Amino acid sequence: MPKEELTDLLKFLSPFPAEVQQKALWLRDLIWGLYPQANELIYDNYNALAFGWSPTEKVGHGFCSIAVFRTNNNVHFGFYWGAELADPEKLLIGNGNQYRYVLVKSTDDFPKAYITQLMQEAWLNSLKKIKDPKQIVESKTISKSVSLVKREKKQVK
Repeated sequence: MPKEELTDLLKFLSPFPAEVQQKALWLRDLIWGLYPQANELIYDNYNALAFGWSPTEKVGHGFCSIAVFRTNNNVHFGFYWGAELADPEKLLIGNGNQYRYVLVKSTDDFPKAYITQLMQEAWLNSLKKIKDPKQIVESKTISKSVSLVKREKKQVK
């Protein structure tokens, strides 16, 4: 099962402090628990480790994601199409045309019930964006991008 496919993710998380890893993995468990049919797409880039969930193998169909930043160890729980979400409590941060997120300071303070509601809306929105139902695949973990050289250069500075 994809939830158990942790090899790449744990390797990509290894440079981060234990508490950052714990937050990211707690969030990952939350998403997999609610959307076991989704696919996890992992992007290990020079400035952040990002992993998100999509009903297809395309990030453009993604509905939620986790980003862990290398410069400050911040963890974001985000919505790829967050600008389209209702967000009645106005908890999501961001002013762009698309992405919205919450800064995850601790798992104890994470607004789990509220974010779970937003995830359901985001999931339904992502399904509407799929033009060809043949693109839907289920329960994969896919490492989409690995930027080891860039990360090594970034850490040397």
